[in-house]
Amino acid sequence: MTLPAADPAFCIHAALDRLAADMPALGVAVSGGGDSVALMHMAADWSRGRRIMVATVDHGLRPESAAEARQVARAARALGLPHATLLWQRGTETGNLMANARDARLRLLAGWAQRNGLPAVLLGHTADDQAETLLMRLARGSGIDGLASMAEWRDRFGIRWLRPMLGAGRQDLRDWLAARGIAWADDPSNENEDFDRIRIRKAIASVGLDISALARAANHIGEARDALSHYAAHAARDVAIHDGSLTLLRRAYGDAPPEIRRRLIVAACRWITGADYPPRRNTVLHALNSIATGHRVTLDGTLIEPAGDRIRLFREAAAALRAPHSQGEIWDNRWKISGLKPGQHVAALGMGEVARVKWRLSGLGRDEAAASPAVWEGDRLVAAPLVARAAPYEVRPLRSAADFHRLVMAH
Repeated sequence: MTLPAADPAFCIHAALDRLAADMPALGVAVSGGGDSVALMHMAADWSRGRRIMVATVDHGLRPESAAEARQVARAARALGLPHATLLWQRGTETGNLMANARDARLRLLAGWAQRNGLPAVLLGHTADDQAETLLMRLARGSGIDGLASMAEWRDRFGIRWLRPMLGAGRQDLRDWLAARGIAWADDPSNENEDFDRIRIRKAIASVGLDISALARAANHIGEARDALSHYAAHAARDVAIHDGSLTLLRRAYGDAPPEIRRRLIVAACRWITGADYPPRRNTVLHALNSIATGHRVTLDGTLIEPAGDRIRLFREAAAALRAPHSQGEIWDNRWKISGLKPGQHVAALGMGEVARVKWRLSGLGRDEAAASPAVWEGDRLVAAPLVARAAPYEVRPLRSAADFHRLVMAH
């Protein structure tokens, strides 16, 4: 992927043709900075009758953010595009503030897109973002998935995210805006060296590193990552799925290189739990060592049990017991339940009730049965429909074998 020599709109319009030609509507995430403002204008020029909507997430982290959102709204209206400001109501999140803000941004944008019938949202990441991310993750000792380039598209939170600007440089976009007299807002945090990305950005400038070369390197790593994903998918071709549990053939797993084994276990764990993110690398390595020595191990709420020529993965009972009770259709991000009556809720069966439902006749293991969905009225067990059929209650897993294979290929 090379940076455009002249008008970056040509390369971005070509990317939009490739990524979104069949989409009748698109959302555009616009912060007010130069990259996303350029994307909004270029998307409007390209739209050719498509419905384009704009949203700005106001994280409330800076006093200027509300005014910047209003500035984006005015610019969008001047282009004839509807605009929404999405406010982040910060809760009790702990950990990295910027990571939490990024995650909240995607969730807010996904909800907005779904409410407005938008199948995809455009994001303004550029070749500079590719280069900066590569160097940041090199410094952290990331694996190949972390070092690989950002994908032009990915599915998350029920929405497709498109990055049509990965072939454009940040300065090219600002030159394009300046030539047209289009204003943008400069975020003062872009000078704050408390942030890793800003330190890396300034280091790139001071050393004179070639942004396009770094972006190409990230793309090459991405191609290697994709090859590994295809290898892992081949190794997972004989996976067996039954009642929300998953079984890998020990021979196919054991014959694969360590990185492929890691990918299979991570995908299986995410399939079991429905987690948005993979488990931490150190916990995965611990699990892989336990599997290699034939020991049961728990990984992020998944119980992994090597047994003979198979490796079985299923929900950990203790994790299922921690899942919030549900009076609706979805429980534990794993099961869809129908037939509930007023006053009833779904929670894990639990070890204390397993013996009452004759779990051995169900074909489930004791731990699987304890983690299965049960219908309760207060503290009284009404039914455990996965263990023993009980009309009118029906339970179905949310994820299928196709979902597992998609996770194996996920970036």
